[in-house]
Amino acid sequence: MAPNPYLLAADNPTALLSLLRENPSLASGQDEHGYSLLHAAASYNHLDLLRSLIREFKVPIDIKDEDGETALFVVETVEAARVLVEELELDAKLQNAEGQTAREKIEAEAEWPAVAKYLQTLESASSSANVAQNGSDIELPPLPEGLKVTMGTMDAAEAEEQQPDPEFRRRIEELAAREDFQTPEGQAELRRLIEEAISGQGFGDERSVRPRSD
Repeated sequence: MAPNPYLLAADNPTALLSLLRENPSLASGQDEHGYSLLHAAASYNHLDLLRSLIREFKVPIDIKDEDGETALFVVETVEAARVLVEELELDAKLQNAEGQTAREKIEAEAEWPAVAKYLQTLESASSSANVAQNGSDIELPPLPEGLKVTMGTMDAAEAEEQQPDPEFRRRIEELAAREDFQTPEGQAELRRLIEEAISGQGFGDERSVRPRSD
């Protein structure tokens, strides 16, 4: 009787790799529920098997089961999640049939909090990258009491003249990359940076934010 590849994925990944090298077509197979060997390897934390399935046997990294869930939805360790996302480049934002990301489902089930926290950190880092590329993408905390900002448009010459101070940009990027960026402490520090920028203190010889004149 031929060995069951899904059982080998759980209990004997070395034997499974030998089987797949004899019959590579098994690598991308799925059972009646869409469960794949990639899902099994992720669930049982067999990291070398994960890598081999993608790199050697070319299994699609975003293969989904009948619920529209990738292997990231079934990981139980941060290490497996990190291999899938950072090494093998699985998109952590992919949603299942119910519109949940892996992080949202794992949080809802409350079984693997460390994995949920890691995926939340990835989302924060992604937001930080948006901040670095386009300041309008950041969701800033409320301004301190007594401060008011008026939005307007300016021509190209004015925009060039009012480029953000490099030191302010550097400090914003460093803060946004921190794991505690979304915490009250991180947001309080962000608010302090904004106050400094608005008041013109602490960023070079000139004010980094100047009132627009009509």
